[in-house]
Amino acid sequence: MKQPPVPSYYRATATPYAPHAPLQGRHEARVVVIGGGYAGLNTALGLAERGVRDVVLLEREQVGFGASGRNGGFVFAGYSLGEQALLDQLGEARARALFGLTTAAVQRIRERIATHAIACDAVDEGVIWANWFRDPAVLRRRQQLLAEHYDTHWEWLGQDELRERIRSRRYADGLYERNALHLHPLNYAIGLAAGAVGQGVRIHENSEVWRLRREGAHWCLDTPHGELQAEQVVLACGGYLAGLNRTIDRSVLPIATYVMATEPLGDRLADCLRTRAAIYDTRFAFDYYRPLPDTRLLWGGRISIRNRSSHAVQRLLRRDLLRVFPQMDGVKIDYAWSGLMSYARHQMPQLGSDGQGLWWAQAFGGHGLAPTCAAGELLAAAIAEGDEGWKQFADYGLASTHKPLGFLAAQANYWWQEGNDWLKTRLEG
Repeated sequence: MKQPPVPSYYRATATPYAPHAPLQGRHEARVVVIGGGYAGLNTALGLAERGVRDVVLLEREQVGFGASGRNGGFVFAGYSLGEQALLDQLGEARARALFGLTTAAVQRIRERIATHAIACDAVDEGVIWANWFRDPAVLRRRQQLLAEHYDTHWEWLGQDELRERIRSRRYADGLYERNALHLHPLNYAIGLAAGAVGQGVRIHENSEVWRLRREGAHWCLDTPHGELQAEQVVLACGGYLAGLNRTIDRSVLPIATYVMATEPLGDRLADCLRTRAAIYDTRFAFDYYRPLPDTRLLWGGRISIRNRSSHAVQRLLRRDLLRVFPQMDGVKIDYAWSGLMSYARHQMPQLGSDGQGLWWAQAFGGHGLAPTCAAGELLAAAIAEGDEGWKQFADYGLASTHKPLGFLAAQANYWWQEGNDWLKTRLEG
């Protein structure tokens, strides 16, 4: 008999809650949000916090089903597009303003965890950027860039200090970002949903929107067992495309990333980590990992156009783990899973409106926690108050990804960058 799929660590340890009932019958709403991930939840909660009543959120599966409940749980400022490229494209004032939105979002996430008493194992101990290579120039350049143009100051970690915290000879040195935290992402999503419901938002799970159409001055939405009429609609589906608007869907590529969690390590965790910070490295194809409260090590990495099986994910990531921590040989992997992120060609979030009450927020590219919080605030302010702050993202529109060729181009670029990382590592000996 076929065995059921192994759940993610997050799903296995999710906070129990009463399921949100599917939409039944005919209803009206001022705003309907489609998508129960971070972008949708932050928008719905932001609307409720601004006094907007009659907000409905529809989720095809369960709250946090997609990348929002499967990711590494890192909370830090910035975007998939690097700070230097952002500066080159927008100039200092605009780049700094956009970056500042995510810095503020990190603090807002802290505040929401406290305000709504979200039990999500938040660890406010920063993030370490560990140098895979011997040349410290990449660290020095980024440290200087952030300080001079973004008023953001990362602490230098020399080799001895870094190796005291991370028990690996793989890294040369690193930077420590204090204004960062890590958390259980699915429980954070569940907590956001509970906070939104407490503010009057109606959430319906297992309510796939089959059709979205404009009728006169309203939008009409059809689900398997219900209908909604709304003044405003927000599409926030990320890599799990709703298939409701071709232009919006074709503007992102759903890209998979892989994550696993070891068995509880007990005292053995100290053999590899003596820090509570989360870690990622300086390669394009980087590893990212962090200690969990129950002494497991959560490990993630790689991107691919393929959603792989749990067994395949475990095989790939175990190899990556042992390259950094050979002392973990023989450790059991209890969970391994994948999830789909949404990427745009320009590597920036896409926030926009058609001018007739249809809004979208997508393409957070693996940097979702802070940027989705910022996006939700911008869209909520736009819908509730007519604020135009969302137009700061106007340069990063719905550029077509030219599927299916876009998938091949994305995979080829990843392999090219991965090859460059490998060659640089070999040349350094």
